[in-house]
Amino acid sequence: MALLGNILWFVFGGGFLLGLFWLFVGLLACCTIIGFPFGIACFRVAVFAFLPFGKQLIPAEYIGEKAVTGSTFGNIIWCVFCGLWLAIGHIMYGVGCCCTIVGIPFGLAHFKIAQAAFAPLGKRIVSKELAQAAILEYNQKKLAMMRDQGNNQSN
Repeated sequence: MALLGNILWFVFGGGFLLGLFWLFVGLLACCTIIGFPFGIACFRVAVFAFLPFGKQLIPAEYIGEKAVTGSTFGNIIWCVFCGLWLAIGHIMYGVGCCCTIVGIPFGLAHFKIAQAAFAPLGKRIVSKELAQAAILEYNQKKLAMMRDQGNNQSN
């Protein structure tokens, strides 16, 4: 089903055009040394923008990778200069797709990618199954840490 959704998305849902836009912004970002991490993140999200069905974008910490120092600050800078415009494009396409019943899944995919446009640094694309398992495991670890802290404070 994800394959069919991705094919229809690529042709009719705006995936091709906006995926190219992500690649273009990534190439522009890679023109400078400071923008190189943003360019790599753009290429990662471009793959997601081309084929979003059956995949999910999650924080890298959820799959065991270390958080990059300064990624929050970098995401704020990114949002001001590029992310806002990419998100507006996806939101416009998403609203247009949601005007028809058949286009609602495409509109929801655009809204999901628009969220990624605000903070692309530190995100990874994984299958939906792996994302669900990683989110569950990450939350269980956080809960265990909170319990340990609570036990240490009560002693």
